[in-house]
Amino acid sequence: MKMSYIAAVWLGLLLLIGEGQVSTAVTCSPMELSTCASAIISSSPPTPTCCGKLKEQRSCLCQYVKNPNLQKFINSPNARKVASTCGSPFPNC
Repeated sequence: MKMSYIAAVWLGLLLLIGEGQVSTAVTCSPMELSTCASAIISSSPPTPTCCGKLKEQRSCLCQYVKNPNLQKFINSPNARKVASTCGSPFPNC
């Protein structure tokens, strides 16, 4: 009986820990996309790091489009090309 109680407690803890890792929220930070700057500005292919950050920050792109300081970069044809190359299409804002 005591062993089943301990096993149940451990199982519960494992489930809680697992859920904590799955539900991590993205912090919107345009600096996270700095690895994509050369690809956006010069039309060079995006790096795997750039693609990973772009996918991570995808939910933030509409927020970035509304920022006057970032609009010219985010709305540029090269930015959309980078997103497409990375397999992370732009959301409809």
